[in-house]
Amino acid sequence: MSGHAGDTDTGAGMEQARAGADGRLVDGYALVVFDLDGVIYLIDRPIPGAVEAVGRLRAEGRAVAYATNNASRRSSEVADLLTGMGVPAEPTEVLTSAAATAELLRDRLPAGAPVLVVGAEALRAELRAVGLRPVSTVDEEPAAVAQGYGPQVGWSELAEASLAVRAGAPWYATNTDRTLPSPRGPLPGNGSLVAVLRTALGRDPDVVVGKPEPALFATAARRAGTGRTLVVGDRLDTDIEGACRAGLDSLLVLTGVSDAAELLAAPESRRPTYVSFDLAGLFDAAAVVAVPGRPGAGGWSVTVTDGELVLDGAGRPLDALAALCAVAWSTAADPRVRAASPAAAEALAAFGLDRVDG
Repeated sequence: MSGHAGDTDTGAGMEQARAGADGRLVDGYALVVFDLDGVIYLIDRPIPGAVEAVGRLRAEGRAVAYATNNASRRSSEVADLLTGMGVPAEPTEVLTSAAATAELLRDRLPAGAPVLVVGAEALRAELRAVGLRPVSTVDEEPAAVAQGYGPQVGWSELAEASLAVRAGAPWYATNTDRTLPSPRGPLPGNGSLVAVLRTALGRDPDVVVGKPEPALFATAARRAGTGRTLVVGDRLDTDIEGACRAGLDSLLVLTGVSDAAELLAAPESRRPTYVSFDLAGLFDAAAVVAVPGRPGAGGWSVTVTDGELVLDGAGRPLDALAALCAVAWSTAADPRVRAASPAAAEALAAFGLDRVDG
């Protein structure tokens, strides 16, 4: 079976793209909200170009904020980490899932209520800051269980949490990220630790606070007041889906977890407004593309042959990716890709799609 993808206009997506086509993407937004791991840094190392990009935004007087699912640091600690990397940041600009979880529990529990914590000291500190009492065992009769990422989390903490949930304590997870990025590759994230309890208990957490839930992004947008907000992230399943749920535009940067192959297979709820290799896309119209593109635009054509996407033509690799998204998202084609020309092969290699079986 073979055929061309439909010639449908992408409508609103193309309208949103004009800011990037006619000028700088960032000029269309009053606030830029950055994810941290995979966008600004990897664990504790800044991603190349990130310090310069944020510095440029600040020099222009633009509003920025940071929203992270990582619950192992407090907002003040994250701000200090960023400042130490050369990215001046205030604690009020940093929104963490640990702080959001603590605030939610504060609103639902009486003052001083015991909360069993699975995670890092940062989550305990956030709970203390809102007037709750972190505890470690089920014998202390916790009113809730709060689970966040912590590199030292072990069996004994998970066992106490399992017993507390079985005894009736509601189970709050700061986030369910399966992995977190690192210079050595993806490592187990809080979602992997949540999966241990999910397996033991046979059920999901009662509440998941962090992305893709929209609360962190919605809070940032409210703080910024009027004007449009752009979310910049590296994960489709958290950053981009969270932006979609919050009704905000988003930029996927390919410096962290999600890659082009995952993008082509993304369901509608996880599709970004724009894609860029890195943060240069905020300022350089040639370094960003709106997705999906218009089929046939940018010098590329995409056909569906034997259920696969076949790329032909020549042009910018980003335009090739946008064209592939247009076809992959509008057909039932398998997101496997192969090239029909040397230029197409080079474009696919730029996104690692040459490693996709085809």
